[in-house]
Amino acid sequence: MKLPILLALAAGALSSCAASSSMRTANNEIIIKTRAAPICGDTGAMKVAAKQAAIETIKAGYDRYIIVGQAGVDTTQVVQMPGSYTTTGTANVYGNTGYYSGSTVYNPGPTFVTGGHNQDLAVRMFKEGEPGSQNALSARDTLGPKWALIVRDGINTCAG
Repeated sequence: MKLPILLALAAGALSSCAASSSMRTANNEIIIKTRAAPICGDTGAMKVAAKQAAIETIKAGYDRYIIVGQAGVDTTQVVQMPGSYTTTGTANVYGNTGYYSGSTVYNPGPTFVTGGHNQDLAVRMFKEGEPGSQNALSARDTLGPKWALIVRDGINTCAG
């Protein structure tokens, strides 16, 4: 019973585990900020940021891009909630005397993961044939054959 629930939660987490935003800093330059869930890892955050750079390049009317700066940070941590104590025992009375026999067990609290993976990219964009474009990455090739759909719908998952 617990396994299907865990699998459903994992699938839900992967279905929308990343988000990006961008800011134009010049006509041909942008900054991409991406945040990805802990399950994505730093590599997943990097992949989402690279795809977002390609998306923003096409949206801005350019064809190719170069990543000219990068910064990333991992803020994930595992937190354990407080636990509880369970005491069980037996009291026996013989006449006016008696004794108590008992034991106490500590039950650790549940753990959960917080934080995420952040990836920032500085991107310079080029039109095809423009000086410097020969070393730049093709935005359409980066996104693959369904690039138009990806540009339209965006990317919010680190899976794939």
